[in-house]
Amino acid sequence: MIRKALERTSETRENMRGGDGTVTINHYFTPDELSFRSRLCAEMIVPPGASVGLHQHDNEDEIYIVTAGSGIISEGDSENRVATGDAILTGNGAAHAVRNDGTEDLRIIAVIILY
Repeated sequence: MIRKALERTSETRENMRGGDGTVTINHYFTPDELSFRSRLCAEMIVPPGASVGLHQHDNEDEIYIVTAGSGIISEGDSENRVATGDAILTGNGAAHAVRNDGTEDLRIIAVIILY
């Protein structure tokens, strides 16, 4: 299956997971189109000053791949700068948050795989 960029569905989420501003989600595939148990396969666009609030991943793993921009990933008591090319794995009950403290959009491919 090939999903052309112009065929993707998009949504915007205000204050996503308690974060600031508006995050755009461009869906690559819906969970019912995938043969593995999933909840999300999409590109997230986090504009400057926006964030995804702290949220937990029980019974699932979330993979982030940063494709553009930079920002801060909070995990537990630590904050780490991430930039283009970096990958993040959160799961097994862990929590994380994302904040764009830069001047350009932070673009992340996000995949959530259910156990």
